[in-house]
Amino acid sequence: MNFDLTDEQQVVTDLAGQLFTDLATPERVKAVTDADGFDADLWSALADAGLLALCLPEESGGSGMGMVELALVAQQQGRHVAPVPFVSHVLAARTVAEELSAVPAAAAAVQGAIAGDMILTAAIAEVGVNDPLNPTVTATATPDGVRLSGEKPAVVALDRAGKILVPAVQDGSTVIALVDPAAEGVTVTPLSTTNHEPQGHLELESVLVADDLVIRDPEALDRLWLRHLAALAAVQLGVGEGAVTQAAQHVSERKQFGRTLSSFQAVSQRAADGWIVNEALWSTVINAAWQLDNDGAGALEDVLSAAYWACEGTSEVVLGAQHLHAGIGADVDYPVHRQFLWGMQNSTILGTASSHLARLGKHLAAGSDVGSVDR
Repeated sequence: MNFDLTDEQQVVTDLAGQLFTDLATPERVKAVTDADGFDADLWSALADAGLLALCLPEESGGSGMGMVELALVAQQQGRHVAPVPFVSHVLAARTVAEELSAVPAAAAAVQGAIAGDMILTAAIAEVGVNDPLNPTVTATATPDGVRLSGEKPAVVALDRAGKILVPAVQDGSTVIALVDPAAEGVTVTPLSTTNHEPQGHLELESVLVADDLVIRDPEALDRLWLRHLAALAAVQLGVGEGAVTQAAQHVSERKQFGRTLSSFQAVSQRAADGWIVNEALWSTVINAAWQLDNDGAGALEDVLSAAYWACEGTSEVVLGAQHLHAGIGADVDYPVHRQFLWGMQNSTILGTASSHLARLGKHLAAGSDVGSVDR
């Protein structure tokens, strides 16, 4: 596989890198995090630059790009730990655009998402063992549509969302409903998270959703989940790269015993370990994204591999970077501490390294069709 970026992909990378560098400075990130955790100015800039429409279909007003380009932007976000719900929003908007474009209310939501006027999100996480492919929310058919009952934990940007994608089970089949958070029976409870990202607990009590706002393609949830894993892995890649960059700068400037810390072999080896993990994650993330874009037969295997590295590897990287900062790394206001918090939070959202290895092992041992998603 050729990992060189195309000219268009390099432009996307440079544009995203410049925006996050200019608008997600450590001082700005701290100020936003101490406030409500959402950078409205950065969000508007991403919309104006067309990055919120990056991988949406052209017929819906998007740029028609794919998961590789989304991963490149997510990587830049992770480097700067920028407080915006980029991944969840864009993937939710893409799903709505692909599956419900003929429905006026859904099409309007997509246009609002592209402009940045409406935030879309997806309630992917599950209570208990957190298996997104086996939703616990139930959907019951009624003459007016379906009624949803159940709960969803840790929904990103739930307090600001204009629409929520909620996976559910109806008569043994998986569906995804586009829910209005203002609908009767919806309860939103704000959550306090490790990295201070705004999230919420969603409770649904017989919430009515019109039939035309329900996605019934049984593979839609598989696609959303795999894309979500790959994109979050890209964020983790950026988080790890940002942590190693900060650590390298610190040990190159800090002196002990009359020498810079970087001159000590143990220090340089610890930093090198982080760099190697980031390189491994880079190749697995880009490969997974490329497979998803090209309907690759090995997409499941590649995405699970990327998710594993993102959980296991980045946790080690951010811990090592914090360690290399010594006592400064424990300062909750110091920039590298935010990399640490993001790395640990995303590892949890991704679903743990062991769960991805278990699913991959089960898939391979069962001799399942290559690329199929096992439940």
